[in-house]
Amino acid sequence: MSLMRHSYVLFFALLCFACSKEKNPSPDRFEAILSDNPRIPGTEAYLKSPFVAAGDRVYMVGHQDGSFPELGWHIKGEMGGIWNHPIKLMDGFQAVLIENDRRIPLDKASTFVNFPMANKHQYTLEGENLNVNRWQFVPDGKQGLVVQYTLENTGATDRNITLEFTGFSDLRPTWLGERSGMLDHPDQAVYNADSQTWSMRDTGNPWHVIFGAGLPVDAQEEGKNPYSGQGKAGILRYVLSIPPGAAQAVNFVIAGSYTSESEARSTYIDLAQHTASLLREKSERYRQLAAKSELRTPDSLLNQTFEWLKYNSDWLIREVPEIGRGITAGIPDYPWWFGVDSEYALQGYMAIGRDEIVHQTIQLIDSVSEAVNGNGKIIHEMSTNGVVFNPGNINETPQFATLIWRIYQWNGDAEFLKKYFPTIQKGLQWLMAENDGNNNNFPDGFGMMEIHGLNSEMIDVATYTQAAFADASEIASALGEEALAAEYRKQAATLKTAINRDFWSEEFQSYGDFMGTDQQALHLIDDAIIRADTLNKPWAVKELEQTRKAILQRPSDTELKPFVLHHNWVVNTPMEMGIADPEKAEVALETARNFANPFGMFVTGIDRDNTAGTDEGSFKGSKTFSYTGAVMTLPTGVQAIAENNYGHPDRALDYLKRMTRSFSYALPGSMYEVSPDYGMIVQAWNIYSFAIPIIGQFFGIQPQAAQKEITVHPRMPLEWDQAHLENVQISDNIISVYYHIDTAGTTQLKITQNKEDWTLRLVLEGAREAELQVIEGTVITQQQQGTRVELEGRGRTLEVRYKTH
Repeated sequence: MSLMRHSYVLFFALLCFACSKEKNPSPDRFEAILSDNPRIPGTEAYLKSPFVAAGDRVYMVGHQDGSFPELGWHIKGEMGGIWNHPIKLMDGFQAVLIENDRRIPLDKASTFVNFPMANKHQYTLEGENLNVNRWQFVPDGKQGLVVQYTLENTGATDRNITLEFTGFSDLRPTWLGERSGMLDHPDQAVYNADSQTWSMRDTGNPWHVIFGAGLPVDAQEEGKNPYSGQGKAGILRYVLSIPPGAAQAVNFVIAGSYTSESEARSTYIDLAQHTASLLREKSERYRQLAAKSELRTPDSLLNQTFEWLKYNSDWLIREVPEIGRGITAGIPDYPWWFGVDSEYALQGYMAIGRDEIVHQTIQLIDSVSEAVNGNGKIIHEMSTNGVVFNPGNINETPQFATLIWRIYQWNGDAEFLKKYFPTIQKGLQWLMAENDGNNNNFPDGFGMMEIHGLNSEMIDVATYTQAAFADASEIASALGEEALAAEYRKQAATLKTAINRDFWSEEFQSYGDFMGTDQQALHLIDDAIIRADTLNKPWAVKELEQTRKAILQRPSDTELKPFVLHHNWVVNTPMEMGIADPEKAEVALETARNFANPFGMFVTGIDRDNTAGTDEGSFKGSKTFSYTGAVMTLPTGVQAIAENNYGHPDRALDYLKRMTRSFSYALPGSMYEVSPDYGMIVQAWNIYSFAIPIIGQFFGIQPQAAQKEITVHPRMPLEWDQAHLENVQISDNIISVYYHIDTAGTTQLKITQNKEDWTLRLVLEGAREAELQVIEGTVITQQQQGTRVELEGRGRTLEVRYKTH
């Protein structure tokens, strides 16, 4: 017997053990392994909407009812199914139960249940005396997945049921494959009698997918593939004998490779032999993820949302060994790497203890940007085949500088700064030398708002550029380059003054969307009126017409001035970055509150209508994918951060609550990109929108790891009388914060850390030094600073009690 044939016999034996006919679940059944894991059931209304079974190499997207419709727009109709980037493996699969010539397709599940590391579909078969479930999970680091069907005989007689499984291959390249020489060819299907599996390959490439189960095949045949594309269909049939009261489980393994058939077969055997242990390992890893930056507040829904956002963040990690490993933007239509999405999201990933993937993603984005641009410009979007679609908008480059500085505050690694500072230096040089044609310190070009024509001097580009110079000055100083630090610091100060002076619109009580000429504004107004009129927003049409009239009646005698035309969310970035003058900030924040609905902030304010304050229903998007009319999590998170920056934690919490209304709205355990149920079903930057306001602002954890110092400056919402945040990783230290305030206004704050030699700095708002009591720990310095007390301590625990006023 050959070694390969011996391996197949072994995994048959192992999988048949997993299919034992026991009334109680076998310990290798998914149900038993996941019995104590968190789970969230879906709703009947969203059974015909997408779910994801995620892994870092492979993921699967289908509908919650168990079907696999053609879905997605980036590659039209192809973004669902099973993907092993940079290729697709399958459009999906179908199972049918056959008994006495009756066929019962398992494509209309009655209930969907989501687990952090797996999914479950429950089928209600009226009058059949059968309980049927389908489970699936994707093991870490493997190019495949396992699907488990369980059939329980609830009747009084033996059942002989044929389980028919059909796999639909579609071995094709990902988006932009043609640019990298990846061309799709017809698939070829071959049945392997020795292993009793179907093997499909692309006839022009070394792309393979193999599927089968560890039971003797009763019959097999090639079927018809109903999907578009050049895939094949392979059918496998198994006869199951199930006594009364017994249950049987069948594991189907699907394995692929974009390099060779032997690699796909090796993965197939590996998954077949180690299914249970791989699921247990993934379950334990997710348990450890949950324990990092673990949040407990009086708001149980917010606690749950934050926990699952940590799981969501893991679902978006994608590795293609030949290119790199990093977080991707969103599933199903953005499963590849982005500059700006990462620049927001990675700040949140760092705060939840995901330092390894943070460093891997930065390495990937930086190296590709250098290879493609070579001038410090950061890419915008890259497919998983290595093709860069957009070499960069303007905002990615300054935001990279801020990302590096903020990650350094958490990791304290001087080598990290040294590695990326050359990119920052080149990027800032490129930013100002090649994009500021009129030399007014405001670079021209597209920022976050990808609206046609909005590529002059944008408020978000200006704001993020100011932050970049401020942060680059800190980096230069940390590296001992004081002259350069002073130069950057001066540029940052100039920009801060200019933004508050030149971008402010007193008429609209807001920072302008952009700085431009009358002619630019008039052209954009015409387009905006068409948009507002099409969306039936009469107030916006009226406002835009009034603005046009005012421009024509009072032509500008200056070349550029601020315009507020769209009320885009980016007008709030000066408050997000904390550079807005306090008086202007208060006014602008109040103005921004007019452009929200129960789920959060509108991307483009002129899309708001009179139902904005009350409409909690499904988002009605256009037939062609568009963000028109969208309320999104990123603008809402930015607004929460902005409110916190100017002393409004209750307002900030309100924005977080708005976002939590979309948690599990459509996909249980997830939060859509567009609230509540449109666009990407999982989105990376959601963790920025929660982790920064909660960890960095409510709990006020502000690390300076290089100095082995952590400032804790809590600014809690009034409705939180107690809040705990445990196991926050900062370099090689772990910090936990426990907060409690009683009805008399006495606050008790306890901080623990793993490292005795780190300094803890406490900033206590509303406290009086004379009333401060140190319960535990060593206080080195303590002083009153206006309405706050600032103190410095060391040791593993620092606990204080103080009266708030």
